[in-house]
Amino acid sequence: MTPGARVAASIEIIDDILAGQAAEQALTRWARNSRFAGSKDRAAIRDLVFAALRTWRSDAVLGGGEDGRARMIGRLRADDADIDALFDDAGHAPAPLTDEERQAGATPTEIGDRWNLPEWLLPQWQAALGDDAEAIALIAQDRAPITLRVNTRVCSVADVQSALESEQVLTEANSLSPTALTVLSNPRRVRQSQAYIDGWIEMQDAASQAVVDAIPDGTRALDYCAGGGGKALALAARGFTVWAHDIAPGRMADIPDRAERAGVQIRVVAPDQLPAKEKFDVVLCDAPCSGSGAWRRSPEGKWALTQQRLDELNGIQDEILDTAMGHVTPEGTLVYVTCSVLTCENEDRIDAFLARHAGWTCSFRKRWTISAEGDGFFTAHLTRG
Repeated sequence: MTPGARVAASIEIIDDILAGQAAEQALTRWARNSRFAGSKDRAAIRDLVFAALRTWRSDAVLGGGEDGRARMIGRLRADDADIDALFDDAGHAPAPLTDEERQAGATPTEIGDRWNLPEWLLPQWQAALGDDAEAIALIAQDRAPITLRVNTRVCSVADVQSALESEQVLTEANSLSPTALTVLSNPRRVRQSQAYIDGWIEMQDAASQAVVDAIPDGTRALDYCAGGGGKALALAARGFTVWAHDIAPGRMADIPDRAERAGVQIRVVAPDQLPAKEKFDVVLCDAPCSGSGAWRRSPEGKWALTQQRLDELNGIQDEILDTAMGHVTPEGTLVYVTCSVLTCENEDRIDAFLARHAGWTCSFRKRWTISAEGDGFFTAHLTRG
């Protein structure tokens, strides 16, 4: 496909998203109907669509309209691209710009347009991030880093870097965690690399790794909201005997294979298989949240979030903590985690828990902001006494 044809495909997919399709669904449907597109074409189109989702508001202002064509014009203007070379109607490229399109569009000046956030969320974003609110909002419009977790049970960080370099995948140390490497080149080769196949590495955000690094030592751990199992695997790599639990067991389907590849054992349990009497030194609650700290990876989420849904999430977060606390040993630690930067999902939930449960204290809490090295995360450690 020509660069112009890729732009035309992106416009089509954005229009499908505007019509109500989820981004992944729209991308998959387009790919199935476009067998001529190679892997590089699909990757380039995906990058264009996700860039547009991250800068949804500013692209509309720059492009002078709300539809896919206007938003893509705005995206290309933001990148100082040669729009006339891409909109030339040749080789399935979009039709040339009209005089009206050339005159339309303006530099974004409103805060919500510049920060690319929903208007209703701006006060909460500013309250949570203070003087850094604008800088972090702008960072959140960039692509997220691709980060690996080194399985130090079986190899060293240096071993991984050397092995990946031999397959033209360059990495550098990430300051957020001693097990984290940021991928500098050829990220799409990682899953085909021998290091990945042999269980030397997993794909995991560096701040997510730092959350696990901060957990106190122990013997038995329950990952109460395990999902795909990234943190359960990291706990197992630290030497914990790990149980993985999730209210939706289907989310944990890949954990056994991932654990086998990593050379660890994780017991996967559905809600009706977790006995109330089972106690753990660490109970990790990576709670469902807005995902605001990871919107670079899932930008569609910030436009789908509403105040009502945020309130619902706060209730779910409280319920998870209240239930999971029953599985903590008397000397154990209840670990609360979100990939959110919003106070209502973080500090407020811990304060509310402490107000509900006398005898519990918060022994540790920390934020990791959205940065060039990792996503935005929050964690707190709750203990008795």
